[in-house]
Formats: sequence, C-alpha cells, structure tokens
Amino acid sequence: MAEVENSNEARWYVAHTYSGYENKVKVDIEKTIENRKLQDQIFEVLVPLQEVVELKDGKKRSVSKKIFPGYVLINMIMNDATWYVVRNTRGVTGFVGPGSKPVPLTEQEMKNLGIRVPEMEIDVELGDTVKVVAGAWEGTVGTVTDINAAKQSVTIEVDIFGRATSVEISFMDVSKLD
Repeated sequence: MAEVENSNEARWYVAHTYSGYENKVKVDIEKTIENRKLQDQIFEVLVPLQEVVELKDGKKRSVSKKIFPGYVLINMIMNDATWYVVRNTRGVTGFVGPGSKPVPLTEQEMKNLGIRVPEMEIDVELGDTVKVVAGAWEGTVGTVTDINAAKQSVTIEVDIFGRATSVEISFMDVSKLD
C-alpha cells in the first residue's frame, strides 16, 4: 500500500481510471460511500463535462463531452480508509501524484476547472479573543492578530512558556469569546 498522508481537511484529488469507465467509477464510489457510511469523509465525485457543438451528417447538435477522459475528481478527506475505497474501486488505476502518493489540486487548479472553493465568513475582528475548539491547539485562548480570508485562517497570539507566539488556526477551529 502507498504511504498516505492522512489529513482532516477535505481536498480535491484526481483518480485515474480506465478510459470509458469514468461514470461507472463515479457510481461505484458513490455506492461505497453510502454502504460504508463515508459521507463525512468523501463528499463529492465529479466527472467534469463540457457542452460542445458537433456537426454530424450536416446537422449541428449539442453533446456533453468529458473534459478529462480517464480521470475522476474526488472531494475527500485523505486517510487510509478513503484511499483504500477509491483505490480499490473497479476501473480505478490509481491517484494522480508521484508514485502512487495522492496530491490534492491547488486552489488555482480548482478555479481553472470551475470548481468553486467555498468561502467562509468569520465573525471575529483583529484584537478579539478566541478559543481554539479543535486540533492540536484545542482549549488554547488567544488574541486575533491577523485574518486571512484566502486561506480561511486566523493568526492568534498565544502565551507559551511566558513568551508570545503566533499560531495560524483554521476558521473552523476557533470560537469567539464574548
């Protein structure tokens, strides 16, 4: 088995399939998600299509064509279980990445593909006191020194061994203290 970099963050990955199997792979992964109750780890399976006008027998007609024949895009949290499910789906030959190590798409690649990156709003401002509610810093209280909407994170200043230290935390992992 490949070395999978476990993550708690959902990212878009690209799975390589046998040509012509893209839709079957999509359906099979979706069935497995339902059967194994993985809805909280594998969120969406896409076979990107585009409308093109074909001229056939002198007649124009609009048809859907696969943008990337032989590939399926999957929005998932990468861990051993999700890697195994996708990798062992009939028709999947592997993930796109060096060796067989899956590499997620960058935000720019996702925008180029027309995949919307969900923007999150946060109700904190510079100087607010927040509590970290998840992750390695859970339970830590700090003051917001920076808000990065593009990265969906805040930088907070925390006291470690009597020294002020800046820590970057996801919007999802902080809660404003009143």
